Amino acid sequence: MRSTQQFSVTLPNEMAQMVKTKVASGEYASESEVIRDGLRALLARDRAVENWLQSEVLPAYDAIVANPARGRSIADIRASLNAEHRLAGKTR
Repeated sequence: MRSTQQFSVTLPNEMAQMVKTKVASGEYASESEVIRDGLRALLARDRAVENWLQSEVLPAYDAIVANPARGRSIADIRASLNAEHRLAGKTR
């Protein structure tokens, strides 16, 4: 049984040229290798986002649900950001 599948992919001219340039430079042996490496990078990014959601966002959400008093209102956040912005403008 084959461990690969063949696809026909249509790319915008700019991306197609980038793939050809990568192969022509010797950085990759084939167009397929370029596409595979791009997909691996996409998979790594997806995993990193999922990790961040699980390790940081979900616990922060759970903490706010458990104790809403820990949260800050939009008005408080805006006021704080405006104050920081004003202070940064004075130090330049």
